[in-house]
Amino acid sequence: MAPQGANNARRFSKASASAISWLWRQLSRWPLARLWRIASALGPLVYRFNKRERWVTDRNLAVVYPDLSIAERKTLGQHSLRHSTATMLELGHAWMAEPNKVETSILAVHGRDKLDNARTEGRGVIVLAPHFGNWEVLNFWLSSHFPFTAMYEPPKITALDPVIRHGRERMGASLVPTNPRGVAALLKALKRSEAIGILPDQEPDWGSGVFAPFFGREAYTATLLPKLVARTQARVVTGVALRIPGQGFEIHFLDADERVYSDDDVQSATGVNASVEAAINLAPAQYQWEYKRYRKVAQEQQNLANFRDYRLY
Repeated sequence: MAPQGANNARRFSKASASAISWLWRQLSRWPLARLWRIASALGPLVYRFNKRERWVTDRNLAVVYPDLSIAERKTLGQHSLRHSTATMLELGHAWMAEPNKVETSILAVHGRDKLDNARTEGRGVIVLAPHFGNWEVLNFWLSSHFPFTAMYEPPKITALDPVIRHGRERMGASLVPTNPRGVAALLKALKRSEAIGILPDQEPDWGSGVFAPFFGREAYTATLLPKLVARTQARVVTGVALRIPGQGFEIHFLDADERVYSDDDVQSATGVNASVEAAINLAPAQYQWEYKRYRKVAQEQQNLANFRDYRLY
């Protein structure tokens, strides 16, 4: 018999999932202009009252843009959290709105030829999709136009898993687990000259990455990419859905930094981070700066007793 606490936790999880799903459903019916107005009102409040988000955002921006004044970084941080708020409000749009409505909200696609040409050559395409703009809209477009596979990790609120999974798979995307079985599925998709998606800016577990510069500071970066490239000769591009506030999105596919094709893990990871930097430079405020990208430090990997002194967070 399950403990009472466990039963209560499951009931709370289901209730939370139902409420969140209902909210996404309601928001999916609203125009993007209204969602942007709400995000514009809530963003400054998030920056002011959510100490954790503000602190991490400010720490990251101080590293990445040291030449900006404190006032300029504060303004950039406020704009960033406004865009992050908009992304959360737009999840219903990406996952639940009528497909024609989502497709219509994509105002332009730049660089599609990079994907088409690779497939014509019989090569798969690895899309590096950083947390920029609205990456769920990017997933929608990719899975609408190409056979598309991406790794997926279930959410912390387990009752939301079927909602999110259905939203991401509804246009034909194939979601695979973040384990060796998932990697094998990615390899098979690339060998079929299909497209796959990788999140290049998530910090991997120890043993699955190397340290490489990201805006001048070492960041622990996954080494999955060179393994996939070496075994498939796939083309690598960076993909983002740039938000045009209140109007829609523009999809951009950019050539990845050439170093991503190196068989040296550090060089490849450096190329991955440079590719993410190039995407961020399109509109720095649209990047998710509240993520602790520099959480791990080399001193911890070296088992130094004072490694905490080197941490940014």
